[in-house]
Amino acid sequence: MPLRIHFTAEDLTRVRLAEGPRPMLELDIALRLLQEGSHPTRFGAWRRESLRHLSPKVRRLFDLIPPTGWTADFLSHATAHSIEEALDKVRATPAERIRKDMETWAGRGIQRPVPAWTRSLGSAKEVLLELADTAAHAHEQVIAPYQLRIDALSGADQALRRRQAARGGLQALLSGLNPRYIKWKQPVLELTMASGRSGDVHLAGRGLLLIPSVFGAVYPALDETAEPSPWLTYPVDHHDANLFLPPTDTARTLSTIPDSLTALLGHTRAVVLWTIAHHPGCNTTELARHAGISPASASQHATVLRTAGLTTNTRHHNTALHATTPLGTSLLNTAT
Repeated sequence: MPLRIHFTAEDLTRVRLAEGPRPMLELDIALRLLQEGSHPTRFGAWRRESLRHLSPKVRRLFDLIPPTGWTADFLSHATAHSIEEALDKVRATPAERIRKDMETWAGRGIQRPVPAWTRSLGSAKEVLLELADTAAHAHEQVIAPYQLRIDALSGADQALRRRQAARGGLQALLSGLNPRYIKWKQPVLELTMASGRSGDVHLAGRGLLLIPSVFGAVYPALDETAEPSPWLTYPVDHHDANLFLPPTDTARTLSTIPDSLTALLGHTRAVVLWTIAHHPGCNTTELARHAGISPASASQHATVLRTAGLTTNTRHHNTALHATTPLGTSLLNTAT
């Protein structure tokens, strides 16, 4: 059964389109994705790169933002326009509010034990400040490196949504958000949630804020208790005919590999060169694992790159160990 959002006539006049993804909400969704292995084509390379750079302290964020289920409310500043604004609000949360939020969070049917360290959140200010600093670090590693491309994709999405609304009104806008998992059956919006959640939500004149998301690329997220109005995410897109952004487009957006290098070498070969540069001395099996391709494909692309003088290998017993040449390093450094 879907989750059904019921609109009144007043709600329909109060549907708004956010001007872009919201940083704290994107971080929330991204942290969930890092804890599971779904959609490997879309998120696999980004997931591997992010986990390689994250501090072990991020485990505490994982505790409060699980792969599925509720985020602790004091972290849910989803509509903040900047990560700094959101984290300032987290740091300023009163101790009594944190204790209340944690009690609510612990009682929401969580399937794993409440971590012992969270008991100090409502009494030790330094624990809260360290948690906010960890969230800033996580954003810097998993969102910020791709922000320019996210902004470009969001701009294209905004143009698409304005075109949909201009040509077909609100019905076309709501119908085109994510046709596979968000279905408009006036006056009800039916959502298929990743959690399987079902039931009925009545907006009761509060309207709805529609927030585009790069990381929420498949299933929608909803907060019907948000103020001043509930919000719903939808996946960014740039073409009317797509159900949602193709997995390879998301992967390209969340790649640290420059577009010019991809245009020159092709996406997979660019990934292999970039991987060798970041994992010097890796063998072919390791190269394949880091690049997310088969060992046979890794070997083939590594041979082409070596023949072109961009990489070299040395032999250790019967194993080839790959590294970039000065020419390969220069090409990576000058690509934009």
